[in-house]
Amino acid sequence: MQISTAYGQQPEGSVTLPRNKYTEIRAQSPADKEEAKRPEFKACKFTTEAIVTDGSEVGTLRKVCTNSACPVHHPKPQRNDHDEEKWKAEQEKRRREEAIANTIGLRILAAISAAVPVRLMKRDLLFINAHLAELVGEPRLEAVAKQHGIKRSKDAEPIGKLFAAYLRRADEGTLSRVAVELTIVLTAARSNAPSILREAATVYKVNTDTIAQKVRAEFVAKAKAKKEAGPTAKVPPQAKKAA
Repeated sequence: MQISTAYGQQPEGSVTLPRNKYTEIRAQSPADKEEAKRPEFKACKFTTEAIVTDGSEVGTLRKVCTNSACPVHHPKPQRNDHDEEKWKAEQEKRRREEAIANTIGLRILAAISAAVPVRLMKRDLLFINAHLAELVGEPRLEAVAKQHGIKRSKDAEPIGKLFAAYLRRADEGTLSRVAVELTIVLTAARSNAPSILREAATVYKVNTDTIAQKVRAEFVAKAKAKKEAGPTAKVPPQAKKAA
């Protein structure tokens, strides 16, 4: 059934709407309380009269709502706060577990690196490390660099240049450790990272369980401290001026 919303207006100003573009307000009373809750039995501030333009009821009047954003006839789904809080909690838990896993991996890598003996000459190690650093890629290289105290500021040179400068100043022992670190990171990126870490940890006799327990305890302590601190109170602008 089509309707014209120009009832009482000039024909040239009429707008014909198909059935899916309006909600007809029922003239009859609802049969019970449940039926009274249905949108078609409710009036709204957008309710207007329209005239039927086709079918067996041409020319008859109907009360309709043509506003697609009407909160009565097109209500938005109610947000379930419980489900949203549950989803947020799950996301936070997932991020926390990822952070813990990454930290454990880096700690194990550092422990393995510390167990690497000095073997090759500096020129050999520089050559190996330079090529490994290129293969690792910038994001992973930045993670390894942080293990050695190299942090790139916003306006600093690319991490590759900073890391290369660090390697040129490093001694053979440090270069040996870096070579093992980069090898593990590169292999882990192309294979099963936990398996590669376990394999390397076994070779260098690193206790991964002890490291994992320590990292998890640190994260628990940080979460507890954050919870106890609570939100930081904002200083009113007037107080700032007075100060």
